[in-house]
Parts: sequence; C-alpha cells; structure tokens
Amino acid sequence: MRRTKLSKAIGSACALGLGWLGAPVAMAAWELNMPKGVTDVSRDVYDLHMLIFWICVAIGVAVFGVMIYSIINHRKSKGVEPAKFSHSAQAEFIWTIIPVVILIGTTIPAAGTLVRMEDTRDPEITIKITGYQWRWHYEYLDEGIGFFSSLSAASNAARQLRSGTDPFQVPNYLLDVDNPLVVPVDTKVRGLITAADVLHAWWVPELAVKKDAVPGFINEIWFSINEEGIYRGQCAELCGRGHGFMPVVVVAKSKADYAAWLREQRNKSASAQHSQDGPDVDTVEQQQLVVQREQQPAQTASAKAAKGREQ
Repeated sequence: MRRTKLSKAIGSACALGLGWLGAPVAMAAWELNMPKGVTDVSRDVYDLHMLIFWICVAIGVAVFGVMIYSIINHRKSKGVEPAKFSHSAQAEFIWTIIPVVILIGTTIPAAGTLVRMEDTRDPEITIKITGYQWRWHYEYLDEGIGFFSSLSAASNAARQLRSGTDPFQVPNYLLDVDNPLVVPVDTKVRGLITAADVLHAWWVPELAVKKDAVPGFINEIWFSINEEGIYRGQCAELCGRGHGFMPVVVVAKSKADYAAWLREQRNKSASAQHSQDGPDVDTVEQQQLVVQREQQPAQTASAKAAKGREQ
C-alpha cells in the first residue's frame, strides 16, 4: 500500500516537472546569473560577484566536507570515543584568522569597485532623470532638450484586461517605451536622479546601475557604454499600481549617429516651441499703427478731393 502511494507521488512529481520543463514561455528568460554588462564598471561588478561566489563555494565545500567526513567516520557504531576538552586555543586561532584573511582579501577589490561606481567627476554629458507615476522624464541639461519616456503603445494595449492581444506576441512586452534615452558610446554620462511624486528606482542591469529616485533629493549615477545597442531595465521601487509599467530603455549610438539624433531633437523642440508661441501683442499693435499711418495721407487726400467737388 505504501509503495503504491509512493509510486503515485513520484509519478505525479515527475509529470509536473516534465510539464514545467516543457513550458517554453517559462524557460524563455531563464537566467541564473547576473549579466556581465556593457560598461567597464559592470564587468568589474560581475568579476567581484564571481570572486565572492567562488569563495563562498569553497567555504561551503570545506565546511560540509568536514561535517560529512565527521558524521561518517566518527559515528558511535564504529566505536569512536569523543574527545573530551572544553576549548582549544589552536582551533580558536585558526577559525579567527581564516575569516579575517578572507574579509581583507575581498575588501580590497570591493572597495576599489565601489569607489569607481561613485566617481561622477568630469562627465561629458549630464542628464536629469525624473521619475513620475508612471513614466520617466529625461532632460539633457547641456543641450536644452527634454522629453517623457512612457510604456510603448503596443505593450500598453496588450496589458489591458480583455484586450484580446496575446502579450507573448508583443516584442519586448512591458520592456519597451515610446521615447528611449539616447546616449553615445565611449562617453561618460552622468545622471541626476530624482522624483516628482513618490519613490522610484532607475535600474538597467546591463549598465550595473540601480539608484533610488527620491522626491526633493538628487542622487548621482554615471556610466560609459562600450558597445552600441539597446539596453532595457525597469523601475525597481514599488511606486503604485502602475509600477510594473514604467520600463527604462537606453539606446547607445555611435557619436556620429548621436550627433544626428541630437540635431533632430533640437529641430523638433524648436518647431514645437514655435507652434506653441502665439503672436506678440506689441508687435501686432505696432504693425497696425504703421498701416494706419500709411493709410492716413491717402484718406486725407481723398477727403480733400471730395470736399472740393462739393464746393
């Protein structure tokens, strides 16, 4: 009876496992490790992460190896008599020195990486990044242009209840925007991050950047992208019902393409500004006075001629 129940349980577990492995959607984004990224700092972060990881693996193997060895070879059935001592100065010295050496060995590379991550000096481009519910605003402080970046229309339509659209057929579902942040490669970009309403967090894994956006406070980040491409992230701070719908998209272009994009944005900004500006009242009044003055001599001459005919 017990074997039958056990066999059924094992069969159910295997069927569930095979069904889970056979789900292509679930396995599509199956990633266990952090990305190496496309900046020098992101690769330093990855290397530091792997260094700490393998140190932890070595510690785990050593500790569990000693435990398993002790359990197998020092069990009571073998007639082993336990040692009788209250403490050991030698053992205490060893288990104190080894962790200290490990901590010092990991502190040196970790401190260097943290210093490089926070070094925002001498940027070539400065961009103010403001979080709103639920979109981002980018302002290029040195260029005089700015725009909002919101969830793309395709993703926004697909996410609606009973939309009839299969979200898995939408490219980059919930990770695409209408206006991405555009930067040149091999350029130090500084970001000034803040928020206009509630807490947000600007996070792009490929850049190894994740920083809180706090209302009334400015945080600084920087990155220099080595490769052209599109890099995606999300808001990483719970900011309300639309939290899952404010992605981050960064497009890295060559310096020539970035300059062309910049000219295009300036032209768009100038056209929008010109269309929004109404006529200057003072200018209109001056033009009307000029017209009146030009017409006044003609009107006076006509009046004199008419008066002469009457006489």
